[in-house]
Amino acid sequence: MAKAIPLEKLPIFTNQNLPDPDFDYNQGAAFLLDKPKRWSSFQVVKFLRKCTDIRKIGHAGTLDPMATGLLILCCGDGTRTVSAFQEADKEYLAEITFGSSTPSLDAETTPDKHDSFDHLSRDSIKKSLEKDLSGLIVQIPPMYSALKHKGDPLYKLARKGKEVKRKPRQVIIEETKILECNLPRLELYIKCSKGTYIRTLADDLANSLGTAGHLTGLQRIAIGKYKNEDALTVERMEDIFSINDYASNIDLH
Repeated sequence: MAKAIPLEKLPIFTNQNLPDPDFDYNQGAAFLLDKPKRWSSFQVVKFLRKCTDIRKIGHAGTLDPMATGLLILCCGDGTRTVSAFQEADKEYLAEITFGSSTPSLDAETTPDKHDSFDHLSRDSIKKSLEKDLSGLIVQIPPMYSALKHKGDPLYKLARKGKEVKRKPRQVIIEETKILECNLPRLELYIKCSKGTYIRTLADDLANSLGTAGHLTGLQRIAIGKYKNEDALTVERMEDIFSINDYASNIDLH
């Protein structure tokens, strides 16, 4: 079995190191891509297949359709290196709206619970983040997730109104910082370990504050040392690979 390509030897394409359409992507490469809102992570994979004509592509950490930002994709022999990216810490900019919660814990579903947020303040939120959501914590993955139960993705069961017991998991919240507090909206910077559900963090924060809340915006700005500011946009990729109107014709429903 072939060994993974060391990261230092893997070609990594960014908006400073542009890909070459004539490059042999079977030999291994990684792309830093800026995922558009409403695209699933798999739709980004399909887009890169269209660009490179390579089937063997994997990504280093799913982003929900609502989220935007950095998605690292490896292709060809580079897929053996994808775990090296997956293990890295992630950084996010998150918007949380208090006063209502949704079944999916984000804005993808309609609020089904409402609660007062008049008692909240920047200081009370900061204290709760430091006390309850800092360092090693335990999360219960949301029902609206790609995790599987007896072969079925949880989100498919959730859409049928079913709920199953999920195994708690330990994650690490390295840092949180309040960027803006204009209640009921809160903007946060979050640095965390792999496997962290930001939707769950938003819900847990609201619960700890004695109210309801859900995630209304999310951008991944970094995976380890790799930054979203260096990522290639879909439009730039279309230009480089001479693909016409792929993004405008993609089915987002």
